[in-house]
Amino acid sequence: MTLREKISNLIEPKRDNLPSRIYDWVMLAAIAIGLVPLMFREQTRLFWHFDLLSGICFIVDYLLRWFTADVRTKRHGASAFLRYPFEPMAIIDLLSILPTLNVLSQTFKVVRVSRLLRLLRVVKFIRYYEPLEIILAVIRQQRKILGMVLSLALFYIFITALIMFNAEVEINPATGEPLFNNFFDAFYWSSCTLTTVGYGDIYPISTTGRVISIISSIVGIAIIALPSGIMTAGYMDELKRRRGE
Repeated sequence: MTLREKISNLIEPKRDNLPSRIYDWVMLAAIAIGLVPLMFREQTRLFWHFDLLSGICFIVDYLLRWFTADVRTKRHGASAFLRYPFEPMAIIDLLSILPTLNVLSQTFKVVRVSRLLRLLRVVKFIRYYEPLEIILAVIRQQRKILGMVLSLALFYIFITALIMFNAEVEINPATGEPLFNNFFDAFYWSSCTLTTVGYGDIYPISTTGRVISIISSIVGIAIIALPSGIMTAGYMDELKRRRGE
């Protein structure tokens, strides 16, 4: 086994490989401590060290993945190394590294959006955190069915918003204005009702509007339950497949 093959076996998530599992946990820890500074407005010296440590881990990981691009992608020659930096996850890895440049030197004024770029580190969880990886696999497998459910939900939101926009025309006594100033307000209300969020900032005041709201809420529960059942069944099937059952 060549050096690149050994490194590839280490950095690629493998559930039956202890060194690979340790590497995954180290990277998960690096991602976690890299996100800690985003929970605070004031940046301390400790957070500076957190960012530096996580950034170094990301840089090492990026270089190792670039070094083993031919082994992992099964491509031969220089094309594997030339194409790697343009892969979606490689771009995310690189953007996650950029905030570290701002930590190392304040001369990197281009990276003043580093706080936002740090948020991309959340995406890196997908590579090392198995439950998220399984969820993405289920979404890919069930994308057609989930797409149909999404189109049904959007159609229902649009129709309900259209009905409510034309049915709820009374003036809201609290504001002295119509409940819906524009169709987007009605669409927003319909989305909140369908998902049973119910922020309470927009609500019907007429009897007709309340009846429509009741019907919309009941039907909304059924529509929202569809993707939940699909995802749960798909998750269990994928978990059994990975365990070899």
